[in-house]
Amino acid sequence: MRTFGILCLTVFLSSANAAETEQFADVTVKAIPVGGSVYMLTGAGGNLAVSIGKDGTLLVDDQFAPLAARIQNAINELGGTSPKLIINTHFHDDHVGGNAFFGGNGVIIANEQVRYRMLGDATRPRTALPIVTFADRIRIQFNDDEIYVIHLPAGHTDGDAIVWFRNANVLHMGDLFFNGTFPFIDVDNGGNVKGYIADVVQVLEMIPADTRIIPGHGPLASVVELGEFHDMLKATISNIEARIAAGESLESIVSMGLGPEWASYASTFINEERWIRTVQESATRVPATNSSRSR
Repeated sequence: MRTFGILCLTVFLSSANAAETEQFADVTVKAIPVGGSVYMLTGAGGNLAVSIGKDGTLLVDDQFAPLAARIQNAINELGGTSPKLIINTHFHDDHVGGNAFFGGNGVIIANEQVRYRMLGDATRPRTALPIVTFADRIRIQFNDDEIYVIHLPAGHTDGDAIVWFRNANVLHMGDLFFNGTFPFIDVDNGGNVKGYIADVVQVLEMIPADTRIIPGHGPLASVVELGEFHDMLKATISNIEARIAAGESLESIVSMGLGPEWASYASTFINEERWIRTVQESATRVPATNSSRSR
C-alpha cells in the first residue's frame, strides 16, 4: 500500500508539473529599454525591471517559477549575467516565483513582511527567501545609479516596496499600479483600499513629472497614466462608499455598476463586481497586525 501511495503521489506531481509547464509554453519574455541601464521585461505575471552594467545585473521581481530560465536567457541577450541582487516588490507568486532559481546565486532583498509572508509556505526552499530585509527603506549604489527601495504600507499587501532608479529616472511600482485596470488588493494579507490610494498619492508627490514608470501589470507608463489611475481610484472608491453610507445594498451597487466612464478598467482578473466588493470588504476589515520584526 505504501508503494502504491508513493506511486500515486509521483503521478499526481508529474501531472501537476506537466500542466504548469503547458500553461506557460507559449510565453515569451520580451525586453523594453526604459532609461539608463534599466529595461522592463514582460512575460506572464508581474512586470520585471533589470539593470545591467559595470557592477553586474540587478533584477526586480522574477514572475512564475517555470519562466525563470527564460528570464535569464532574456537577460543574457541584453549582455547581462546571473543577477547579483534580486529585489522583491511583494510576496505574490507572479512576482517571486523565480526566487528559488535566482536566489541560488544572488541576494534577495525585500521588506521584512515579505519574508514573514513567505515563511508561511513550507514548500518554498530556503533559496527563495529574502536574506536582506528592511523596515522602511534602503539605498543601493549599483551600475552608476542610486536606487531607493521604499516600503509603502497597507496598500496592495502589507509588504509593498517601490524601486526608484534615481539616475535613470525609472520607477518600478510593483502592484501599487495596475496600468489601465482595476487593481487587486489583497485584504487577507494586509492590503487596504485607503492605504493603496494614499500610497499612489505619495508616489505622485515624490517623483519628477518625466519619470518612466514600470507598473506591476500593464504597459510602460508615465506620470500621466499614474495620475489617471489615481483619478479612477478616487472616483470609484468615493462612489461606492457614498452609496453604502446612504444605505444602498452591496448587491444593488453591483447590479447598477459604477457608470460607463470606468468600464474600460474592468479586466478578466478584476472586473467591476470584484472591485466593488473589494472596496466594501476593505472598508469593514480590521487591519492586520502581523509583524515580522525579530524573525
